[in-house]
Amino acid sequence: MDVRDRLATSIDGRRDSLVALSHGIHADAEIGFEEHRSSARVAEALAAGGFDVTHGVAGLDTAVVARAGSGPLRIGICAEYDALPGVGHACGHNIIAGAAVGAGLALAEVADDLGIEVVVLGTPAEEGGGGKITMMEGGAFDGLNAAMMVHPAPVESAQMTCLAVQHFEVRYRGRSAHASAYPQMGINAADALTVAQVGIGLLRQHIRQTDRIHGIVTDGGDAPNIVPERTAGTWYVRSSTLTELAELYPRVQRCFEAGATATGATLSFDEPGPAYSEFLTDEALRDAYVAEAEAFGRTFPAPGEETTLAGSTDMANVSLAMPTIHPMMAIEARGAVNHQPEFTAACVTASADRAVRDGALGMARTVVAAATETALRDRLLSRAYEARA
Repeated sequence: MDVRDRLATSIDGRRDSLVALSHGIHADAEIGFEEHRSSARVAEALAAGGFDVTHGVAGLDTAVVARAGSGPLRIGICAEYDALPGVGHACGHNIIAGAAVGAGLALAEVADDLGIEVVVLGTPAEEGGGGKITMMEGGAFDGLNAAMMVHPAPVESAQMTCLAVQHFEVRYRGRSAHASAYPQMGINAADALTVAQVGIGLLRQHIRQTDRIHGIVTDGGDAPNIVPERTAGTWYVRSSTLTELAELYPRVQRCFEAGATATGATLSFDEPGPAYSEFLTDEALRDAYVAEAEAFGRTFPAPGEETTLAGSTDMANVSLAMPTIHPMMAIEARGAVNHQPEFTAACVTASADRAVRDGALGMARTVVAAATETALRDRLLSRAYEARA
């Protein structure tokens, strides 16, 4: 039996368990760095398939590294499983996890024949915490020649257009007072945040069209008759590249500093995770994925007709370190888009379940192409990632 047929037989034979894994993660949504049950589900499925599994790597309790095969070509397949606060799995990370496990289990059966080691990485906190970056710095990606994952979306795309992003939190501290009787005794931390947001609104006229600045107020005070002594917000600043982000981020910070200056409140910044970079898609791996996915029925937009998806991901940082792909796999979402509650519901439909199967098969077949096409295999073998000391 042809190796690609063997992969399809293996994945289809596990289809019910892979869908159950996807649905289980979806029903038990856990946010970044708290994915204890979700990561355990992934680890247990891989261990049952013969993988050597380490749960809790690079100092992250919910990070998983699972290995099978002993060939010189080492391919990483990334599973994500963190949910979004409030809307659960509105980005479909349950599908990502199911597809990654399916691809890994199928490839483990043919790894020695192909001369590969397949490494499935369970990566926490993609939605802001930068789990993959921490895992890279901690050596979890060491020795890999390439990495890949698939991501659900309303449209099919061979790659993701990705913006660099810095996540940060701001806090102002003022002084409370009776808002009517003694307002002169207060320092209004809410006013400081208002001034900052006005400054950001004015700044938007003078930034690049590809820049993004957006955030929410997470603490606005306690009661209308108390001058707010504290306020807080969580914000994202995005640009096309890390270089452009480094130019924009300080300008945004100065808007928040203006709020402190105007009101007399004190300001503090906190960056809960590292900056995410722009994405450098490996074109040969991407083309191999497209060809393999089209061979079993996936369809992609014609050149020039692609939908631009300007999100951000820590998989982009992986792409700067090694050949990487991040194709988007369409599911039927009835007009909904990622990060909407309607998309959460779409991620456990028949279309989503098909994406688990197709994502697993598409990645597994792409690994076969990488292992058997001489020029591609030799290029990948010529470079292996090692974390910098």
